[in-house]
Amino acid sequence: MVNIIWAALILTGIVWAGFGGHAELATTTIFNQATKGLSAGLELIAITAVWFGLSRIAEKAGLLTGLARLMTPLLRPLFPTIPRGHSSLGSIAMNLTANLLGLADAATPFGLKAMHQLQELNTRRDTVTPAMITFLAMNSACTTLLPATAIALRATAGATEPSSIILPAALASGIATVAVLVADRFLRRRVFWCK
Repeated sequence: MVNIIWAALILTGIVWAGFGGHAELATTTIFNQATKGLSAGLELIAITAVWFGLSRIAEKAGLLTGLARLMTPLLRPLFPTIPRGHSSLGSIAMNLTANLLGLADAATPFGLKAMHQLQELNTRRDTVTPAMITFLAMNSACTTLLPATAIALRATAGATEPSSIILPAALASGIATVAVLVADRFLRRRVFWCK
């Protein structure tokens, strides 16, 4: 449906430009914007490749593992149903650590691994567990202390101060994380009391 809407908008614009005597302007604009879109896409691929590579180096060097080890005690109260020493806590910590550093693309494999490990603990395969819901909520809020990818995108776009978004991004993502954790606890208690 969205494709039909976009096609109708584009065709209407071309027809309107043609009737207005500006058909060459429509053609030139289409190709200029296509070039800019391709250029932006290539820049994004390059930025993603660099950050993913750096995150792999940090993982191999033990930096992410060390940060994840520091986070694990903080995660215990949020995930009381996960047994101590279970590998899912490490994967959750790695995912959240990568998100904290703004390496969202690098966080995805850890998030998928964490969900797979949480599913191994699930006795009812067709129902999500509270730990899965909490992790999904936290991952969706994506607390970011250093939005590295966004800073790189702003720098390539020519922003005068690309790092000026650090504080607003940290505040917004921190508030979002607190909000989803409060909602998670509130809704979990409410559902538990209703049963």
